[in-house]
Amino acid sequence: MKKQILKGKNMGSLVVKDNALINASFKLDVVEQRLIILAITEARETGTGITSDSHLTVHASKYIETFGGERQAAYKALKSASETLFFRYFSFVSLHEKGVKHHRSRWVSDIAYQDGTASVDIRFSPIIAPLITRLEKHFTSYDIEQISHLTSKYAIRLYELLIAWKSVGKVSFDLEDFRDKIGLDATEYRTMSNFKKFVLDAAVSQINDHTDIKVSYEQQKKGVRVSGFTFRMKMKPTQKNIQARDPDTLDIFVKLTDAQRHLFAHKLSGLHEVGSQYAKVGESTEDFTRRLADMLLDEAQFRKLHPFLISVGFQPPKKTAL
Repeated sequence: MKKQILKGKNMGSLVVKDNALINASFKLDVVEQRLIILAITEARETGTGITSDSHLTVHASKYIETFGGERQAAYKALKSASETLFFRYFSFVSLHEKGVKHHRSRWVSDIAYQDGTASVDIRFSPIIAPLITRLEKHFTSYDIEQISHLTSKYAIRLYELLIAWKSVGKVSFDLEDFRDKIGLDATEYRTMSNFKKFVLDAAVSQINDHTDIKVSYEQQKKGVRVSGFTFRMKMKPTQKNIQARDPDTLDIFVKLTDAQRHLFAHKLSGLHEVGSQYAKVGESTEDFTRRLADMLLDEAQFRKLHPFLISVGFQPPKKTAL
């Protein structure tokens, strides 16, 4: 298969991750996240690409140039991260005809810190390489500059989760699922006041101060207990936003085949946002999926579902010049 390359100004610094990876549950500290992001951009800048055979090198000088800090501190941080990253794993689910498949994988196959050059050599695991490079399906892209000033690991994770929904403008998470996605252990920050103070509010504050989006959130409650959060986001008008998709493709009604309608209806039925807006009380998953498939036949309903279709991999055809 011919590789697809994103073209444009400073594309070497563009981070591209498949949304299966963005939505995966994993626990990485700030330096480990930065190391992975630099490896991704290194592959793009050098044209090496990311495969299970690719050895990528991240130098301490690049780390300092991107994220700042003292040289000796960067050396120490990268060496420590190279030791811990090997043991990190992530998990995600994929849909198949026979049901949901649950995946667990390490991030890297091997990793080494070189004292003489103050650099880290990384080789990604076989399962993660296509999740980073598979551009023909829905992806989230952002410039590394957007997270370069985020010092909270929770802020980096929250930014990645939110930017995947920028075309929709909002997204909701159940509390426990959200805690898992941003990398909290089961026993960490269980008191809601501490969770909001040290994790959520701190992350939102950093994102609002240092990135290209403005974020607010509302609590969801079951009785008196917080059960989840709804985030709303908008792009800051003064920032030059990355266009991951051609704006000319927006708001186009496409007549899907029956197979396509049912495939995308199945994917849409699994989205919390779609379920909260369109599912009926007491309706089974099968009935909801069939109703979504019928909704995709109607142009007005198709336009309403369009942002969600994009988020699950739908690619609208581009307009052709007359």
